[in-house]
Amino acid sequence: MEFLNVIVAALGSFAFGAIWYMTLSKPWMEASGVEVGEDGNPANSSDPKPYIMSAVSAILVAGMMRHMFATSAVDTIWEGLVSGFGVGAFFITPWIMMNNGFSGRPFKLTMIDGGYAIIGCSIIGAILMMF
Repeated sequence: MEFLNVIVAALGSFAFGAIWYMTLSKPWMEASGVEVGEDGNPANSSDPKPYIMSAVSAILVAGMMRHMFATSAVDTIWEGLVSGFGVGAFFITPWIMMNNGFSGRPFKLTMIDGGYAIIGCSIIGAILMMF
């Protein structure tokens, strides 16, 4: 049952990411410097690899968060939400900021990607504790 819980939590975060990045697609493309096709979409938008990697990443994050929560006695939806927020805000976003800083990317990119990490991990945390 825990494996299903991890998959559902990852799907929740992945679905939120789709909404997040569709809403912020233009500023994200500008900040990331991604190559844009004639249709205004990323040139690699038909390539399934980024979507597959994103799904696998969400599963890995959700699986590790489930393990961390089990060993830390996180057992309510609120605790899962707050702990997920902490993972996104204090583990993932600083790492994104460091990588973007060294590669000379605009801080706007850190805000967009970090915002997804924070909210996405909060969603994972809450969903993990629903079961």
